[in-house]
Amino acid sequence: MGSRIYVALDTPELAQALSIAGRVRHHVGGFKVGLEFFVANGAAGVREVAALGLPIFLDLKLHDIPNTVASAIQALHDLHPAVLTIHTAGGRAMMEDAKAAAPPGTKVVGVTVLTSLDGRDLASIGVDAAPSAQVERLADLAAEAGLDGIVCSGAEVAAAHARWKHGFFVVPGVRPAGGDAGDQKRVITPRAAVDAGASILVIGRPITKAEDPDAAARAIAATL
Repeated sequence: MGSRIYVALDTPELAQALSIAGRVRHHVGGFKVGLEFFVANGAAGVREVAALGLPIFLDLKLHDIPNTVASAIQALHDLHPAVLTIHTAGGRAMMEDAKAAAPPGTKVVGVTVLTSLDGRDLASIGVDAAPSAQVERLADLAAEAGLDGIVCSGAEVAAAHARWKHGFFVVPGVRPAGGDAGDQKRVITPRAAVDAGASILVIGRPITKAEDPDAAARAIAATL
């Protein structure tokens, strides 16, 4: 396996995304392309990033009725994403249809509890469980539905890995020691995330907002 670091190109500006990707491409394992980039640049923009030669993590967090999600995934086939996200809250049938619709070789992973949410946020939307318990519940459902893995914070990945030995675990909200947490409420250092069972790490601002993104990527990689 190459580097576990996937850089989050969370910008609507194609030129900016390509500039950052070009600078860090030799010290990361892939690029995460999210909703704001995709809405602004579409499939054509994804192809330009993919042309740099690294795997693409298409982080669209699809969440709709099963048929709609399956149809959307079929429309993404020619992008051949290495990883694609859906929301586990869409339920088992949606997850099953999403995995069935995905192209061969694409890992379909389910978002459990966003790293911007804590226990009070969950309670406000009617979920009485703590984030850790909710992640475990949704991880079990994702495994039963045939997904490849889940997205969860570093606080929950060890427990999820223990329940799902062969799962693929994506950990966002990763910050180097002493780094600014920003709008993330459940963060973890890169080394701790890997030790806890993370398959890949999604890292955005600590690299993309650094004065020297390549040096930042190399420094983080060195801790792994």
